[in-house]
Amino acid sequence: MPKGSSGRIVIEVEPDFKDELYTVLEKEGLNMKSWFIANAQFFLQNRSQLSLNFVREEEPNYKNIRDNNN
Repeated sequence: MPKGSSGRIVIEVEPDFKDELYTVLEKEGLNMKSWFIANAQFFLQNRSQLSLNFVREEEPNYKNIRDNNN
């Protein structure tokens, strides 16, 4: 997909996948933007760090995301 100069990220997925994802995010009190940003930040932070097999990587803190959305 082309990369434009705006701040938008557009991806094409199957409609059923999209519906399921939005349903689960809503049940968790999240929205697509906050979920994507948290996961993208987690990905970027952890890709530059060497991972040790015995250290468990922490996933994004969804509680903070929910609190910031209210």
